[in-house]
Amino acid sequence: MDCMSDSENPTPSPESPQPSDATPDAGDSLGFGHAAAKVKEFPQTPGVYLMKDSAGRVVYVGKAKNLRARAGSYFLKAAAEERRTADLMREVADIDFIESDSEVDALLMESRLIKDVQPKHNVDLKDDKTFPYLEIYAREDFPRVEFTREPRQRGTKLYGPFASASGLRGAIQVLQKIFKFRTCSLDIDEGDEKWRWFRPCLLHSIQQCTAPCNFRISKEDYRRDIHRLRMFLEGKKDRLLKEMRAEMRQAAKDLNFEKAARLRDELHLLETLDRRGELDTHAQPEVFYIDPKKGLAGLKKVLKLEKTPRTIEGVDIAHLGGGETVASLVQFIDGLPFKPGYKRYKIRTVEGADDFASIREVVSRRFGRLADENEPFPDILLIDGGRGQLNAGLAAFRDVGVSPPAVLGLAKREEEIYLPDQDAPLRLSRDAYALRLLQYVRDEAHRFAQHYHHILRRKTTLGE
Repeated sequence: MDCMSDSENPTPSPESPQPSDATPDAGDSLGFGHAAAKVKEFPQTPGVYLMKDSAGRVVYVGKAKNLRARAGSYFLKAAAEERRTADLMREVADIDFIESDSEVDALLMESRLIKDVQPKHNVDLKDDKTFPYLEIYAREDFPRVEFTREPRQRGTKLYGPFASASGLRGAIQVLQKIFKFRTCSLDIDEGDEKWRWFRPCLLHSIQQCTAPCNFRISKEDYRRDIHRLRMFLEGKKDRLLKEMRAEMRQAAKDLNFEKAARLRDELHLLETLDRRGELDTHAQPEVFYIDPKKGLAGLKKVLKLEKTPRTIEGVDIAHLGGGETVASLVQFIDGLPFKPGYKRYKIRTVEGADDFASIREVVSRRFGRLADENEPFPDILLIDGGRGQLNAGLAAFRDVGVSPPAVLGLAKREEEIYLPDQDAPLRLSRDAYALRLLQYVRDEAHRFAQHYHHILRRKTTLGE
């Protein structure tokens, strides 16, 4: 069943005014005064709202971070000026809500209701794209969890469809902090000893994956985590919390304090999800019309890499009035931004606006620390700029005495790719998935650097 994505949702912006800001007679003039009055009493908490017609049938289901503000935005006069919203609201005679503990809970509840109820206005017959699902490869020794628009026909457990692709991606990041499942595409066989020598990726370093790729968790314990994840996705949170508390007490009784401590931490994350599960923080925009993995596959080909890259880091420099210089580092995993990996730097050793020296300092600091802490390098380092910026980055690796990953520069004017030991830049088709992914990384690094730049400028100007 297809349903509207957020970009197609006939709803005004989530920042729309509260219903109390509406003209008093807005509801009566539009013919749904009962629902317009009712929504003013909605709580200002996360949840889902259900719009019903005169026969009591649910015609639309939506999720909200703030039920009163989100649902109330439909009843403003301005909302009726949008055709699809007006078409929906002509049928609405009543509205109800169901509260949830967090935005993540609301997202999952919305998906379950859309699947079960199949409301008329959650179906977009003019849109032929496949809506997103969360897919668990249940038959694997260590089941992976993936975002997909093309679910398999068998062998996996599907949750969805979801109305919001960015919301689902954000929820996956939130849930991965709790259940620490893998999102890679590795074929991990419990009986294959080669995995004992495999080096885990950075998700293990930041404690968002238990690294089954290196057998740092048993098959039994990993699958127990996946079972907990499935219970949460299926709306059995209360039962899950009860089972985990009992298991924690038993682990402590058995003097298995490491297991008890891990369960305690997971319980705390679940119980405080309302403070940690804000999808605005984790949601990622849609960039590709198809799976971004095609961008990664393209990079493997054009950069002649031995394997498909998973992690990309991008570096950019910004100047504060030619005086204070700052840098950004953004991190992408599987072709999408990974915001917990974003970093900001104040340039310490460079005077004036010297991009080359600033890049050299940032790359030295970043990769020197990774080397000192024996942490994995990204597969690709992208530097915003041309030959000079690239050479500055390469010099940084010589400074710290480590071998670089794949390093390249992307120049803005002609979108040329500069590679080490190649005099002529590489030029790809403007429609190439590999180039589009690099542009996304570069532009995100630039945005993040400018944001930091503006923060510092505001502090300098206003004394904040």
